[in-house]
This record gives sequence, C-alpha cells and structure tokens, in this order.
Amino acid sequence: MLSTYTYPRYAYRRPANLDQPDTIARHPVVVIGAGPVGLAAAIDLAQQGLPVLLLDDDDTVSVGSRGLCYAKRALEVLDRIGCGQPVVDKGVTWNVGRTFFGEREVFNFNLLPEAGHERPGMVNLQQYYLEQYLVERAQQLPDIDLRWKHKVLAVTPQGDGATLQVETADGTYTLHADWLVVADGARSPVRRHLGLDIEGKVFQDRFLIADVVMKADFPAERWFWFDPPFHPNQSVLLHREADNVWRIDFQLGWDADPEAEKQPERVIPRIQAMLGPDREFELEWVSVYTFQCRRMQSFRHGRVLFAGDAAHQVSPFGARGANSGLQDTDNLAWKLKLVIDGLAPDTLLDSYSDERVAAADENLLNSTRSTDFITPKSAVSKDFRNAVLTLAGDYPFARALVNSGRLSVPAHLTGSSLNTPDSDGFDGVMHPGAPLADAPVRVGDDPAGQDGWLLRHTGNAFQLLLFTPSPESLDAPTRAAIAALADAPIPVHTLLVCASAGSAPPGAQVLVDVKGLAASRCDARPGTAYLLRPDQHVAARWRRLDAAAVRAAVARATCNA
Repeated sequence: MLSTYTYPRYAYRRPANLDQPDTIARHPVVVIGAGPVGLAAAIDLAQQGLPVLLLDDDDTVSVGSRGLCYAKRALEVLDRIGCGQPVVDKGVTWNVGRTFFGEREVFNFNLLPEAGHERPGMVNLQQYYLEQYLVERAQQLPDIDLRWKHKVLAVTPQGDGATLQVETADGTYTLHADWLVVADGARSPVRRHLGLDIEGKVFQDRFLIADVVMKADFPAERWFWFDPPFHPNQSVLLHREADNVWRIDFQLGWDADPEAEKQPERVIPRIQAMLGPDREFELEWVSVYTFQCRRMQSFRHGRVLFAGDAAHQVSPFGARGANSGLQDTDNLAWKLKLVIDGLAPDTLLDSYSDERVAAADENLLNSTRSTDFITPKSAVSKDFRNAVLTLAGDYPFARALVNSGRLSVPAHLTGSSLNTPDSDGFDGVMHPGAPLADAPVRVGDDPAGQDGWLLRHTGNAFQLLLFTPSPESLDAPTRAAIAALADAPIPVHTLLVCASAGSAPPGAQVLVDVKGLAASRCDARPGTAYLLRPDQHVAARWRRLDAAAVRAAVARATCNA
C-alpha cells in the first residue's frame, strides 16, 4: 500500500470460451501484457478499427514508481493514442538536468532549449498513473477486450498465427491469435517458453530506489551526484514525481545484499545523510535493481511480435526503457493494420524488427556507455572519469564527455529500407526517417481560427505536408494531384501548411504556419512536400509535388514497390 496512491482493482470476467470447450475462438490480434507497452499497442490498433484481445495475469497496475521519465517523443505518441494530456497534467515537467562531482556542479543541460513545441523535454510520473490512464483510455474503446487475471500458460506458433493456453480462476481455455503481440516484460514468460534468446550484458552493480514523500523546495530538475559527501565513492540520482514524491537512486555496489538494503533501518539513514537530520519524510516504496543491456536478435518470429522490455532491456540511466517501448508500438501498429487489411505484404512487419532493432542498438550503446561512466570497472577507468568531472567545471570540451545518462531521444530511422532517399537538396534534420518536429499552427479556413499544434494533425495515416503561401495559390494540376492521392487504395491526405488562411481543396486541410516554424524546421519553401508515415516519421520529401513520386514513395514505405 502507498500513502499517496490507491491501487485500482479491475474485475475478472469469466470467459465465454469456458462454456464452449469444443470451440477455439479466433482473434485477429491478441496482446499479452497490460503494462504501458501492451496497453499502448492495444489502444493504437483499436483506434484503427482492429478488434484486440488484451490478456494480463494481474488485476491492477504496477507496484512502485518503476518507469518514471517520459520524454517528449513518448508524450507525442501518447497524444496520438489519447493519453498524453492526463500524463502532462499529473506529472512533473522538467527540461534541466544538473550533474555534481562532490558538492560542485560541473555540468548542466536543457532538453528543450527552443520554444515552439507543445510538449516539454521530459515529464516525471509514477508508472502506475500512466498505466491507469492507459487502462481508462482502453476502456473507452469498444474494440478492446481487456481480460484481467487471465494468465497465458503456453504459446504454440503456427503458420497462420498462434494458439494460446490461458488459465483463469474458473479453468483453462484455448484461443487462436492470427497475430500475437508479446509485451509481457523483461522476464517475458512467453519468450522463455518459446526458447528465444536475449543477448547482451548484465552489469555487476546494484542500485537502491527509494520513493520518498516530502515537501521540499528543490526545483523540478534532474540532479545527479558523483561521489557526494553524503554517499562517498558512489552515485546518487534525484527526481521529483507527482504527489510530493521524490525518487532517489543510491548506487550500492555489487556486493550489497539486496534484501538487507531494502530494510527501513538501512534506507532511512542514507536518506537522512542526504537531506539532513531535520527534513521530515516518509518512505513510500523501496526496491533494489541490477541493470542490464540486452535484446533479442529479432523482434519478429513469424506471427509472434515482441515489443518493449520483452524484446530489449536497458539500464535506467537515460530513461530509455518505457520511452523506447512506446516507440515500438508506434512503429508496429500501422504496419500490422495494413497487413491485416491486405494493403501490404507481411514482409512489412520485417521492417518493424529491422527499424526497432536498430533503435534498440542505439539505446543499448548509449546506455552501456552511461553505465560504464557511472560504474567504472577498473581503477584506471575511475581515474579517467574523475578527471573528466574535475575538468568539466571549467572546460567545455570535458563537459561533452560527462555521461550521467544520455537521455532518451527519438529514433531517427535513417537506414530504413522504407525511406525514399532525397533527390533534392535540404538543410536541417527532417531527413527521411526522422520524426516530424512539432510547430504551432492555426487550424481551419477562418483567419481567427483555433490555435493548435502540427503533430496533433498528423499520424494514423499517410499524409502529405505541402507548403504553399495560401490555398488559393495552388494551380489546377496540384489540386488534381491532391484529390487523386486522397482517393488512392492507401489514401494520402494533404495538409496545406500556409502563410495565410483560405479554403482547402478536396482531400486537403489548411494549417496556418503562424510563426513560420513548421517551414523553418522542414527547410521548406513554396512547393516543398513531405510525405509522412502513420507514425509521424518522414518517408520522403521533395521540392515540388509530383503525384507519381508520392505514390512510389508510399509503395516503398509499405513494401508494395
């Protein structure tokens, strides 16, 4: 029990399958695991009209703060599936992180140094809140059948899907999944049952997590200490959470006894040494973890698809776990929808594994480097690290070497086979494979229309950003191309990004680029066109609209080329 949160209990329902033992129910998509990744996958698929069965062996949300930091890109994914606003409203927004060596600040950073984005660089929120909001969103969608206390005992892959044995309080039943999404966590019973390897490195160090309830006037920033006087020769991390809860991570060393270190008589003195004897606080939740950097060789195994911690695991420094898991579902859902609808071959799902394995490798590399810096493995490595920290207080070159956890950034899928390479010259970072940058826009034909954000109007379908001074400046061939693209088998809806308002032609919507930031961030001039995938990543871009080139890029992005 927590003093600041009451755990919901979700009702178990007896499955109809038990009353029809000779019938094996068939489901288009089954998702295993109602954590953040499984819930996000189910919601994304259901929003696109696919019936989803979601199975979980518990009847509540996760215990403790666990995943805590949700980066800007993850918030944008949550916005797209209808859960971003409650996370931002409840969570603690921050952009600044500070690193200390002893008592001296030697380095700081700002995750969002420029204005003109709807979402901040990072929001801290206990994982149980995120899961609760995702469950509430799932309950709003009629296409999700969420079954609590349904434990998957066995999975048997087949050519047309997988057969599942599911245990309940009333007995065991069998069902068939045409497609199975496995999001059952780092220990993944399904992955183990199927005998699939997960390879990488387990780091020989332990950290204590203490969630502490206290009223403190510390700023909403990330603070990281190397060798502080209150915890010598080790590292400490401090984050603010919702409800006046503060997350403190203490490095313990590999020889620490996990069970002994979780006892209040060991935890409380550590916190008092850090905060001072007069600071009043209550322990909310305590855990000890050993971190690892590992991944499966492939995230796709026929019609069984792995996502989140079931597929890849990183150390917590850098907040790359839940953030990368949400990007997994963002990448997977639209591809699975097209395959199920018969609009793309199932080879499109190979690109899910290819793209997310590449993203996982980037996360693993950064996470491993962070962990090696935080927990040096030799005296020489520790001397180097301490020299870097000493110099960082005075010399910019050394600050670039400080690594207390390179924080989660969106995956730039630059090597993806789904991208159409540039044929025209562009500056900036909105290259094929990049996630689209946000910008303020005004919506509609009315010059005094509602202000909004570019990313709120993208996603869930292929879209074309067409930059033009005004809708009236479009010539007849361009208008015809826009209408034809909207009527294609895989429709492409056009967003006219304009300097001034006007009436949209058929197949288009007008967005006024109120501060010119959309055009600036895309290095756009009149006539520039960007093709966006349903997950808001850039698929292709051109200096002028050519409907045939757009159709070819859509075919390439869906493996129909």
